[in-house]
Amino acid sequence: MRAIDLPNIYPALPARYPELQNRVALVTGASRGIGLGIAARLAREGMKVVLTGLEAGEAAAAAAMLDSFGATCTGIAGDLTADDFTQGLIERALQTYGRLDLLVNNAADIRRARAADLPPEWIDHQWAVNVRAPMLLSLRAAGHMDAGSSIVNISSVGSSRAQLPGLPYGVTKGALEAFTRNLAMDLGERNIRVNAVAPGWTPMNLDPERDAPYLDEMSRFVSLRRACTPQDIGAAVAFLASSDASYITGQTLAVDGGLSMQLHPPEQPI
Repeated sequence: MRAIDLPNIYPALPARYPELQNRVALVTGASRGIGLGIAARLAREGMKVVLTGLEAGEAAAAAAMLDSFGATCTGIAGDLTADDFTQGLIERALQTYGRLDLLVNNAADIRRARAADLPPEWIDHQWAVNVRAPMLLSLRAAGHMDAGSSIVNISSVGSSRAQLPGLPYGVTKGALEAFTRNLAMDLGERNIRVNAVAPGWTPMNLDPERDAPYLDEMSRFVSLRRACTPQDIGAAVAFLASSDASYITGQTLAVDGGLSMQLHPPEQPI
């Protein structure tokens, strides 16, 4: 939760999709958390992975750790709000591995506030990171993708359900899902699929031992009685990139333990 225990997790990750071997994936915001879990699963499937992060040291360390397990991975540091970085990112991936088969737009600013307390600069920053950057990267990536390639956007169950506080994060994720559908329609004739994954409660900043009572208590409110893990999201992304999902496009897959289906939490009737 506080950190991904890759030395123990990576060897246990399954490799289910041989068609992904030697394909190339670009995963943004993958130096930690959900993004690193996605990168690890794709690497375990045999994909060559380009991962990005804000901090150069973190991006390099994440790539080096995956390399130490036998993966082929490159870390690139940069700010997705900077046009010069996003403009060159697809080209750097192509220069490194010669092709691009999967783009995973994972990086996000997840801050949330009540309406009365919402700083205007949060709106601008989250729009730039959560919506504009994925749009630009997707449009640039699509120009270099062959038939059978795909784009996966990481959304949130907060895109279609309100929470308190929820602004402006939920708004940006709703926009990302609308973009997913529209781009899927646009690229369908080229057989490039575009989908989204909506994670549920994923408490990445908690310590499993120190915060065990809180985690146990909060898990009661989820149908499957546990938090979402980076491995859960990585599995969903690998599936959507695989040939098993070759007839799925324009969809948002909720990976939330049943959180978004609930009229009310278990044991908490309205």
